[in-house]
Amino acid sequence: MTTGLQASLFDAGTDEPALAPLRTAVRRTDLSDGAWVDFRPGWMQGSVDVFDTLHTSVPWRAEERRMYDTTLPVPRLMAHYLQEDALPHRLLDDARDALSDHYGDVLPGGFATAGLCLYRDGADSVAWHGDRIGRGRSHDTLVAILSLGAPRPLLLRPRGGGPSRKFVLGSGDLLVMGGSCQRTWDHAVPKVHGAGPRISVQFRPAGVW
Repeated sequence: MTTGLQASLFDAGTDEPALAPLRTAVRRTDLSDGAWVDFRPGWMQGSVDVFDTLHTSVPWRAEERRMYDTTLPVPRLMAHYLQEDALPHRLLDDARDALSDHYGDVLPGGFATAGLCLYRDGADSVAWHGDRIGRGRSHDTLVAILSLGAPRPLLLRPRGGGPSRKFVLGSGDLLVMGGSCQRTWDHAVPKVHGAGPRISVQFRPAGVW
């Protein structure tokens, strides 16, 4: 087990990493303008072992982004897997299939791609944004986030500003943003002093990023 990471209570007694039933323990939060969030704590059991595997085996890369007149490093490491790519752990394939089945009524095409982010410590973060490039700019869609490793807050607020909502994601927790969430709300992972390493796995439909 990675130094400094502690399995959640949902992982207690789990011999092999596995997915819990998705149709139970899902809590939906309705936002505004047709946006909603589903939260399923402890969906992946034995998640710290999966974190360890991904942390050491994924070909993480640093990226840079142009901001105004300056090129800055992206404050996290990243890896991207397209629909035809093999995912770096069998449970991620199982997770994508389970999500596609569970949300098939609202997402007939299912989830296709997987983006992985490694937050090396509490100084890594992601600024306010929505997945509005591609289809997500004009259509309702779903983005599912599986969190592994140290707990971190994910914040949501209406696009253009307003009071934020906070969801603290522990290892193995699942959060799904649906409806108009990508168009009408923004989300962010703020810096947290002293936080340990975390991997975020984002499952998206084709044409959304």
